[in-house]
Parts: sequence; structure tokens; C-alpha cells
Amino acid sequence: MRILLVEDDALLGDGIRSALKLADYAVDWVRDGEAARLALLDHPYDACVLDLGLPGCDGLSVLKHLRGRGSDLPVLILTARDTKADRIAGLDGGADDYLTKPFDLSELHARLRALIRRAGGRSEPLLKHGILTLDPATRQLVRRGESLILSAREYALLFDLMSHPGHIRSRDQLAESLYAWGEERDSNIIEVYIHRLRKLLGNDAILTVRGLGYQLGRPG
Repeated sequence: MRILLVEDDALLGDGIRSALKLADYAVDWVRDGEAARLALLDHPYDACVLDLGLPGCDGLSVLKHLRGRGSDLPVLILTARDTKADRIAGLDGGADDYLTKPFDLSELHARLRALIRRAGGRSEPLLKHGILTLDPATRQLVRRGESLILSAREYALLFDLMSHPGHIRSRDQLAESLYAWGEERDSNIIEVYIHRLRKLLGNDAILTVRGLGYQLGRPG
């Protein structure tokens, strides 16, 4: 899952980015509104964590621009502005949720999971496919009652595929969900993780659609 973090406070932004990366998110961090607008135009994200008090173009303007383009990207406002009027303005401006500073990181994680789940049209917190159950809260994969250990990249790749059942995901789409800016990408890395998941789940668990990408099959 790839997150855009928009926060101008260097210390807070670095802390949030580190916490989200530990939770296996790929995080792009920008510090002003104009950079956020450009990032949202150029890259696909699963959610955006947006501060309101930004230099130049403020957070509400970023949000208005995003919604004006017809984007339904989940947006969580994270701000020190905690008056009722501020919360109403943010939610009426198109935000999906609102969290005031100071905040607990576990609550931030839970709210992001809920936003991403609802954006995917799911009410059930667990992802299920055949005999597989993936829990985003614990990042635990269970097959026939047995817990399986996944690396961070394996989890992120399987989460992407299980979040798009019946859909073909291209190599580029999968790579975009795994890597943030500045992270080195091996041209064959997707194939490496697909191979690892097949060894763990069975060769038919992930199908190759020649020339298009990959989709979920039948786990063994």
C-alpha cells in the first residue's frame, strides 16, 4: 500500500513516515501544498494523510483540487486545528476522516486501514480468498488454520492482489504499491516475490496473464 504524507513539520513528518514504513506502507512525504498537488497528479496512492496548515497552498486547497478532478482517494486530515468549524470545513471539503494532533500512532494506523478498506468496497476487515485469510491489522496470513510468515514485500504484494479479486494487476501497478520515492527497484523484483508466494501458497495461487500481469488463482 502506498501512502502520500503531506506534513510540513520535519520532526513529526519523519516520525509518521517511519511508523508507517514499519507497518509495511510505502510512504512518499512532501512538505507543502504544491508538492502534494503534483504528487497526487503523477502517482497512484491508496490514501493520503494531509495536514491543513501547509506553506503556500494549504491543505484544504489541496483537497479541493483533488476532489475537483473527480478523485475518490481516501484522505485523512491530520492537523492541530481542532475546533468544530475546522472539522466541519475539512469533512465538507471532501476529507474522509479527521484526526487532531497530538494523536496515537495506533489510532492513525486503524483509521488508515478503515479508509482503505471502505475505499475497496469492503466492510469486513479481513481479506479472504479461498482458504486464505489476510488480516491487515496484524499482517498475519492464515491458510487452513495455519499461520504463515510473510516478509514485508510479500505481504504488500499479496495484499494488493487480494484487494483486487478478479482483476489483473500489471507489474507496474504492483511495483507502485510496493515502493516509495527513492527506493531502488530491481526490474525483476515482482517476479521474485511472485515466485516466493507461489512456493508458499502453491503454483496456482497466483496466475500469470501473459503480456498483462498477474491475478489471484486457487491457493493450494
